[in-house]
Amino acid sequence: MTTLPPPNVKKAPSDSVESKVYSLVETFKDYIPVPNDRNRLSYCLFKYLNGEGDNPKVVLQSAKIGIKGISSADLAKKLEEGLNNIK
Repeated sequence: MTTLPPPNVKKAPSDSVESKVYSLVETFKDYIPVPNDRNRLSYCLFKYLNGEGDNPKVVLQSAKIGIKGISSADLAKKLEEGLNNIK
């Protein structure tokens, strides 16, 4: 039995909204130490910018993001400010 290599991942252009959201969340890696939590948060925030998801305060609670060294309210405020710069 053989295994196939994983499919290639096509990266989004660096000037796309999706890339900007993922980059924004990566700047908070000291507060969100788990990479999968950052990816889940980025996806939820991207959906929020497209009008499909909840605001950062709700997402931080509902997606069960592990936060360390900052309160959830402060992180939500910083994320909201960063998202306003992306819009």
